[in-house]
Amino acid sequence: MNGILLVDKPQGWTSFDVAAKLKGLCQTRRIGHSGTLDPMATGLLVMFLGRATRAVPFAENHTKRYIASLRPGVVTDTQDITGHVLESRSCSVSPTELEEALASFLGEIKQIPPMYSAIQINGQRLYDIARRGGEVERKPRLVTIHELKLLGQTEEGDFLMDVLCSKGTYVRTLCHDIGQKLGCGACLSSLRRTEVGTFKVEQAHTMEELIASAESGTIEKLLLGLDTLFLNAAKMTAAEEQERKIRCGNAVGTEAENGEHLVYSTSGELLMLGRVEDGILYTIKSFFEV
Repeated sequence: MNGILLVDKPQGWTSFDVAAKLKGLCQTRRIGHSGTLDPMATGLLVMFLGRATRAVPFAENHTKRYIASLRPGVVTDTQDITGHVLESRSCSVSPTELEEALASFLGEIKQIPPMYSAIQINGQRLYDIARRGGEVERKPRLVTIHELKLLGQTEEGDFLMDVLCSKGTYVRTLCHDIGQKLGCGACLSSLRRTEVGTFKVEQAHTMEELIASAESGTIEKLLLGLDTLFLNAAKMTAAEEQERKIRCGNAVGTEAENGEHLVYSTSGELLMLGRVEDGILYTIKSFFEV
């Protein structure tokens, strides 16, 4: 089974939990994804099955969009509502004050990764160090906040925000830093990922839907083709002799224009993502079964 499966992750599941479940449902050992979600978060996971796992690196740099809920006045060790409360204070933040603070986080910013994260330093995961009560120095990372909009406020006083950001952005750290900017502290109280690149959560399937589809033998119909990942690439069909050489890893001559191309066999199988340079077609990444 090969292709892309869009999953609407439920709260309480880790991304590893979803992958492990899909291995059983789809009867495959090869599975990957283009970015994890914390257990408290819900929303879009882009999962790659079978030979499609070879395309994961092309999706890892996709922008991601979230609906995030910020709770002012609360600071925790994990920077979200699941952690131990370090500070709690009464504060009154107006929508205008928050919007003024949000404006300063647009564009390229520096983030210090949280201790409760999977980043490795000297061979150790930061969350393992944090759970032992330790802390190590982390270097700031450059991330980009493309869009940051206030959507409204809940009855509990939390602020809902629309966040479009680059790879590597920690939204809980963003909430923490916004709280520091406001002077009252803040943490992330809920998170839902709604977009990854051009994929949207409305296209995704719940775990209940996936389980039902597996039981009825129709789960393969839910897979998207790899070509949905490369919408900007041109398409071309390889002649039989070209296909033979491509399957052997050789470059082939072509009259196609320079640039990236999705290359298909005459039977319609996606063979590879290739690049044409001055009449020669080179392989960037092959996707055919060996």
